[in-house]
Amino acid sequence: MNLEEYFSRISFHGSCNNLDLATLKLLHKQHVMSIPFENLSVHCGERITMDLEVIFNKIVRSSRGGWCLENNFLFGWVLRQMGYDTVMLGSRVFHSATNDFNPSDTHLINKVVIDGKAYITDVSFGVSSQLWEPLELVSGKDQPQAAGAFRLIDKGDHWVLEKTGRKPKVVNPEFAKSRLVNREQTKPIYCFSLVPREAHYFFEKCSSLQTDPKSLFTNKSICSLQTPTGFRALLGWTYSEVTYKPEEGVDVLDMRDIPDDEIDQILREKFNIKLQNKLQPVNKTPCYTL
Repeated sequence: MNLEEYFSRISFHGSCNNLDLATLKLLHKQHVMSIPFENLSVHCGERITMDLEVIFNKIVRSSRGGWCLENNFLFGWVLRQMGYDTVMLGSRVFHSATNDFNPSDTHLINKVVIDGKAYITDVSFGVSSQLWEPLELVSGKDQPQAAGAFRLIDKGDHWVLEKTGRKPKVVNPEFAKSRLVNREQTKPIYCFSLVPREAHYFFEKCSSLQTDPKSLFTNKSICSLQTPTGFRALLGWTYSEVTYKPEEGVDVLDMRDIPDDEIDQILREKFNIKLQNKLQPVNKTPCYTL
């Protein structure tokens, strides 16, 4: 594993010597624009591991994406190799079905300290909740990005990340009432504590998330990649291209279902992913939206 291969994978051409916020922002944005958030391994007979070398070979050398336990684990390694003051944190994802946060930490994020200021980086949440840049760890401050206004709220024993977005404008009448469309303009995304975590803290969750029949990731195949104007996503058989229109106060959603024999082509052309094994798309649970 080496940094140059990773930099080439995300088309990063900046200086490795400037361990400043501008460099961190560029790395963060290039990662989410180049590497998909996806759990396709779960649905094509592959085992996901938190072995960093396996993750590096998959994401960097085989042009795949990954979920947070891969992408954010890799990103944290990159930052530490560069010399950034970085620690991993665990977070509990908000579930709309229960109107509460997950009882355990299933999402990995990173905290980076630069010149005495702390920032949260997260290159692997996907769809419209994906940060394009790090967030400063300050409470109650709107931090506008392309997807909307993100804010972190200090609750004492934990922090909450929430986002205020825009109204969806679905151009395809047959998807106007789709449960894949998010209609909540302000919503919590996850909560987290500032307790540093090591990789072994997530090992059990990495296993259960890909085997538990109640897990989101066993019930839905997901692939999402950010673009300069929004993002693309393949959820089950439904392919969406979302364009952010802040000047109009809307996100434009162009959605269509993909037949089985075109799935591989969509993955190659829209996400630059070529799977070694056959994908079996799944879309069982409504608790995940664009």
